[in-house]
Amino acid sequence: MNRGFLYALVAYIMWGLLPIYWKLLHSVSAAAVLSHRMVWSLVIVALILTVRKEWAWIRRVDRKAVLTFLAVAVLLIINWYTYIWAINQGFIVESSLGYFINPLVNVLLGGLFLGERLRPVQKVAIAIACGGVLYLTLNLGALPWIALTLAFSFGFYGLLKKTAGLNALEGMGLEMAILSVPALAYLLLSGDPASPSLLTGTPYISAMLVGTGIVTAIPLLAFAAAARRLTLTTLGLIQYLAPTLQFLIGVFVYGEDFTPARAVGFVLIWIALAIYSGETILRHRQRSQRQALMAKAVAAD
Repeated sequence: MNRGFLYALVAYIMWGLLPIYWKLLHSVSAAAVLSHRMVWSLVIVALILTVRKEWAWIRRVDRKAVLTFLAVAVLLIINWYTYIWAINQGFIVESSLGYFINPLVNVLLGGLFLGERLRPVQKVAIAIACGGVLYLTLNLGALPWIALTLAFSFGFYGLLKKTAGLNALEGMGLEMAILSVPALAYLLLSGDPASPSLLTGTPYISAMLVGTGIVTAIPLLAFAAAARRLTLTTLGLIQYLAPTLQFLIGVFVYGEDFTPARAVGFVLIWIALAIYSGETILRHRQRSQRQALMAKAVAAD
């Protein structure tokens, strides 16, 4: 098996199975889980950077980078907190919807903020996805705000990271360094009754809280390794594995409702994703064929 493909599977399967991990921490408040995740992620990343002797990047961190990553950190807080809270409130299915529509949100944000020209098929896919969200809003009587919060917070997170100038591991180190300050303050000073101390809590819960750093760092590192070895088209298709697993876990493991009205909205969004993915694959193949023909032409000369 291609090593890049294997790394991508590790990343997206771990992200897809995260709802089970957060459910096991249901007795701990979402704010406490989030804070532990930030602190222990910093510990894991610092250890990795130390083993690799990759601290030279700190010299490249200037005021602009700090401000950019401060904004990135805020978006990460919104995304992570919403996701952890939603999982333990019984909204796994709606959370999966957020990551299903995220690729289309990325295309939309690229058009709005990066001047990327939206192709006609992309516009159709976004319109159908918007129709699915509108259908869910009208038939369920409420905007699917969890899905939209997850999709747009992660979309803007990716948008800012494009201009950050640091790789995945370096960026995560700076993000967690920024986030660990308020996280530690919360854990030490909040008095949250649902925030167990590692010294006084049960060994099981303590180990799970420390493990939040591991389940955060490993898929991010695997994703970074996959991104270096796979085309963006391939990686973009594999990414649907994570929300698919989340959706299946929500419906078949935790028994969340998936009513006919909700199903129609999801199907519209899945159709939009199929159109978007199909057009992306076709363009990738056409580009590859053109490059192959050009290479033959050059060789013939």
